[in-house]
Amino acid sequence: MNNPTVCVIIPYYNGSKYIERSANSVLAQTIVPNEFLVVDDGSSIEESEKLKYISEKLGFKVLRKENGGQGSARNFGVENTTSDFISFLDQDDFYLENHIEILLSGIEKKDPHFGWVYADLAEADEDGNIIRWETVKHHSSHPKRFINDLIGNDMHILPSASLINRVAFKSVGGFDPQFTGYEDDDLFLRMFRKGYKNYFLDQAVTVWCINNNSTSYSIKMSRSRLKYFKKLVSFFPDEPDKARYYMKDLIFNRFNSQFIGEAFRSICTSNTPQSKKMSQHKNELVDIANQYIKVMLNNKYLPLKIKIKIFLQRELINTKSKYILTFCYFVYRKIVK
Repeated sequence: MNNPTVCVIIPYYNGSKYIERSANSVLAQTIVPNEFLVVDDGSSIEESEKLKYISEKLGFKVLRKENGGQGSARNFGVENTTSDFISFLDQDDFYLENHIEILLSGIEKKDPHFGWVYADLAEADEDGNIIRWETVKHHSSHPKRFINDLIGNDMHILPSASLINRVAFKSVGGFDPQFTGYEDDDLFLRMFRKGYKNYFLDQAVTVWCINNNSTSYSIKMSRSRLKYFKKLVSFFPDEPDKARYYMKDLIFNRFNSQFIGEAFRSICTSNTPQSKKMSQHKNELVDIANQYIKVMLNNKYLPLKIKIKIFLQRELINTKSKYILTFCYFVYRKIVK
């Protein structure tokens, strides 16, 4: 570990629009990675050919596999590299030039339980124009030292701004491929539970480009959120003897507005392209919300006040009526004010 090695893995899926920018950011590092691999996760023939051309022009390695999602592609990349530390990068984001150098400086070599070091991200638009230089620390506390911070809130730990100990990654089996969203939170939660520590560096190392066509803004994310919710519920049953009520104190506060809010917005759609896209999945989003509500109402430790709130929300969204929901929301806002 006196001279740690680093690999960079980019999962690629029909991303020729972005891949040259992201690959160039890896190749331009002040400390170059020992290994650099792009995993083509079952892209179309045309997109695969574009990737092949760019890889030959820039000089990086490409491996192709059947489509299995980003987590599966990342796992495949890890299996085909050997470096001590793993750094991921999404195809539509890019590294700052000292990304690897900064993260290497954050490795706690004397900590036998070191799991990963991570840093902040700069937020940008799809074209890479910077919007702000600080992102994750405005949404969550860092580093992670208490399990409640990992369950009760979105973690805001991005693999694209992290350097992960291969031993820690392999010890939990890597990413859970069932997820197409929340796979990052799931990975870091499992490494934390396994006994691996994390360290946070308060500076941006990656540019996170907000792309409204990404998985984060799609029905895939909604489906994956439900899967992750159910996994958390199974992993963290309430422990009344220890006064630990994960459902009412953490899980409800984290997910209720997301499940109910998405169903509500799919019915009361606006004129934005994103809203119109999600409205096409109105029935499924209402069904997802109903599955979430069923689990919550079956929890015997959830206070009656919260159960009544959830019950009323269920009755409203199941009308699937824009007019009823809009009227009720208007009345609610008047009462609150």
